[in-house]
Amino acid sequence: MPEILKALDDVGYTHPTPIQEQAIPAALKRQDVLGIAQTGTGKTGAFVLPILQSMAKGRARARMPRCLIVCPTRELAAQVAENVEQYSKYLKIDMALLIGGVSFAKQEMKLNRGVDILIATPGRLLDHFGRGKVMLGGVQALVVDEADRMLDMGFIPDIEQIFKLTPFTRQVLFFSATMPPEIQRLVDQFLHQPFEVQIARENITAKTVKQMIVRMPSNDFKQKRTALRHIIDNNDIKSGIVFCNRKRDVDIVAKSLAVHGHNAAPIHGDLRQSQRMETLAKFKSGEIEFLVASDVAARGLDIPAVSHVLNFDVPTHSEDYVHRIGRTGRAGRKGEAIMFVTPSDSKYLKDILNLINFKEIEEYKIPGIEDFATGSSRGKRGKPFNKSGGNKSRGRGERSSAKPKRRNNENRQQQETKAQVKPKSQPETVKQDNPKAKSPSAKPQPKPSGRDNNTPRKGRRGDLPTNNKSGFGDSVPAFFGGDD
Repeated sequence: MPEILKALDDVGYTHPTPIQEQAIPAALKRQDVLGIAQTGTGKTGAFVLPILQSMAKGRARARMPRCLIVCPTRELAAQVAENVEQYSKYLKIDMALLIGGVSFAKQEMKLNRGVDILIATPGRLLDHFGRGKVMLGGVQALVVDEADRMLDMGFIPDIEQIFKLTPFTRQVLFFSATMPPEIQRLVDQFLHQPFEVQIARENITAKTVKQMIVRMPSNDFKQKRTALRHIIDNNDIKSGIVFCNRKRDVDIVAKSLAVHGHNAAPIHGDLRQSQRMETLAKFKSGEIEFLVASDVAARGLDIPAVSHVLNFDVPTHSEDYVHRIGRTGRAGRKGEAIMFVTPSDSKYLKDILNLINFKEIEEYKIPGIEDFATGSSRGKRGKPFNKSGGNKSRGRGERSSAKPKRRNNENRQQQETKAQVKPKSQPETVKQDNPKAKSPSAKPQPKPSGRDNNTPRKGRRGDLPTNNKSGFGDSVPAFFGGDD
């Protein structure tokens, strides 16, 4: 369509990518499409462009989208929505984005007005469906993007449910970087004679990305942070993404960079969606220099100006390495990817080399890295060691030293109180000539019991009550009450 071609000219696209060239004609014929390709190959355009042409005619109805695009993460869904806006700027296409962390009310307002294309993450989509705010009976085209990532995140049961909620006659455009058995089962079950498009694995990493590794002398976390800052300080890095495996490490590394004068911000799944979107917007605009991210930002984000990708941690899944370094060297630009490899990462590094068909990756040597300060004096999870080599923090089955101290203080206060109310001692008696004679006043006094011998002793807790009832025998306690 002329409107779509004009929008592509505005973006600067001149030639289709291989997957677009093969998938778009089949999608325009209303065939199911199975696309197997890595990130950065143009998969988004391969399904968005034919959908826009087919959705250009017709009218959306309230709460009944005509096309549904399902993405594994909020960031990827937002990126797809941005591409839809760019490609459909000259078309009358209504779109809605359903992702977590955003008000239900605003999303419901859009759904009530009617949308042609609905882009959603599985969880938020099913939440709206359970509330009766969206109906999937009018879906004409269903797109599943990054299906293998759905598998990693545990969304396969949700995807199966979404397939069953949409009409049997809908067109399916299914894209994945890999085809594990679980994904193949979905394809066999829900796709009807799909047209398969597969991009050769030789192109798994872009030639525009220079890959290097830094071999760390130890597994020390602090030493690795120092090495990261050395790389940043000694290279012309205009815009970089630092990837960590764990969310808590994302926060620590971002704070470390900020403390040492670098403009860095974290992004991971535990942050509010509004904060994540704001951070991404600032990074794209250049206001933030370094984005410290978990793998939530590894896939689907199109940020052409990223000059460096710094893998602070070696990814445990080799495919994630490809997605991470795919954030640089985009749109014909050159980029660099540097990964910090500790002695315990040898297995993961071997898996990556096998995946990308490399015998080895060029080593980036840092002079004096062995002398970088370490945190070896700190124990597990950053808790300091005591002299005996264990953590100072109490372990399971150990008593905290705070409680006995409090108990000792209470005992000391009670003793002092007793000392204050203790009666004054008797004056000393005059020593007599006969040493055997004892003064009456010096005779030891029995301790006062508070009662005479005739007074019945009150029972202690747990003692049987004293028998003062008749009729039960002298040795049998009285168990029944009555008037004394």
